[in-house]
Amino acid sequence: MGRTTSDALYLVTIVTFILALRFLSSPKHARKGNWIGAAGMTLAIVVTLAHRGLGNYLLIGIAMAIGAAVGAVGARTVKMTAMPQMVALFNGVGGGAAALIALVEFHDFAGGLSTVIATSTVLSALIGSVSFSGSLVAFAKLQELVSGRPIVFRGQQVVNGLIILAAVVLGITIAAGGAEQWMIYGLVAAAFVFGIMFVLPIGGADMPVVISLLNAFTGLAASATGFVLHNNVLIVSGALVGASGTLLTLLMGKAMNRSVTNVLFGAFGQVQAGAASVRVDDGRTVRATSPDDVAVMLSYARKVIVVPGYGLAVAQAQHDVRQLAELLEEKGVEVAYAIHPVAGRMPGHMNVLLAEANVPYDQLKEMDEINPEFPQTDVALVIGANDVTNPAARADTSSPIYGMPILDVDRAASVVVMKRSMNPGFAGIDNELYLDAKTTMLFGDAKESVVKLIAAVKSL
Repeated sequence: MGRTTSDALYLVTIVTFILALRFLSSPKHARKGNWIGAAGMTLAIVVTLAHRGLGNYLLIGIAMAIGAAVGAVGARTVKMTAMPQMVALFNGVGGGAAALIALVEFHDFAGGLSTVIATSTVLSALIGSVSFSGSLVAFAKLQELVSGRPIVFRGQQVVNGLIILAAVVLGITIAAGGAEQWMIYGLVAAAFVFGIMFVLPIGGADMPVVISLLNAFTGLAASATGFVLHNNVLIVSGALVGASGTLLTLLMGKAMNRSVTNVLFGAFGQVQAGAASVRVDDGRTVRATSPDDVAVMLSYARKVIVVPGYGLAVAQAQHDVRQLAELLEEKGVEVAYAIHPVAGRMPGHMNVLLAEANVPYDQLKEMDEINPEFPQTDVALVIGANDVTNPAARADTSSPIYGMPILDVDRAASVVVMKRSMNPGFAGIDNELYLDAKTTMLFGDAKESVVKLIAAVKSL
């Protein structure tokens, strides 16, 4: 295939990627966005394979078959609760691929690279390696292979600074014409270690931001790789991923009222001494309730807002929650779902989870849309959500989450919190909501509790 024809077809591919991003911005059109993006990627692969001078089709076919099989099986079998881990893993694979291409290109053409291509090779190796190892650590934290709490030690930031400084010095040397093979290997090794050290101090509460940022890194690495390979579609598609990941990172930071710098270096979520103990010294106590009592509250309410959190995802209670909502709607109760931007462990986690349970899209409401409705709500049903409902974020200036926009659950007439125990959330602090006089606690596994609620509602 000639250059002109391939460029024209790549242009079509780029348009499909832009359209896919547009449709993915809404749960109503997300499936269509996925299909359009997949079609564009298929076209890009076909055009690339048709390039003149390309060989080794057997090896390419075997590699593609293995990758496609792993991807298809992984996507079909992954649980919805494990979706953030899968996203982190796939993201890391993309960064690792960019770093490997940089290694190969430098190995083959070292000494003959122009400044632009040498710089692109350095960026591809540096950012791709950071994204690869950082994503693996994020995967390990999300999969609970290592602690989800920040892992810090004295002098950590100094060590991190020295590592990235070594990588930058090697990168500048290569861009200036350095052709020794050990330089690129040293650069990749330093960037790999930095990626690990970079994510270890970040706690589970900040994982949505970290995943977005690593996604942006992978996009930038792919775009740099496009310059190395002289591939226009890779340059543009990488830039699209990098830009969208960066914007998403900033939006997630805004939703937590924290700067990206604070997220990356604040070690947010370290366990505070005594934080897990319930404060009862001011006379307030936690009130427990039963499924039968909650069923009465829900059945005779005019309006109920369900607030899903990661606890709902862990319990796989989304289908039962949808069934409970349908029962309430049959009784004339208005039901809506309040989605906080950082609920769950990756951006859009709750939307995906509830969409999988066939919850109507028009019932899923973002924080800014649903908050004015809480004062007119009879019951707020909080299922496994913690920090995003803590009123301390509005009133307690000493709280580590002070200033973070929250769902105004405490402004509903009554609040029912479904939770296994009084353990704190990712922020490591008590939730003032649980001591509110309007709040009752329904302790237990979310799925089992919702099943009991369904039975109790049916018996009324």
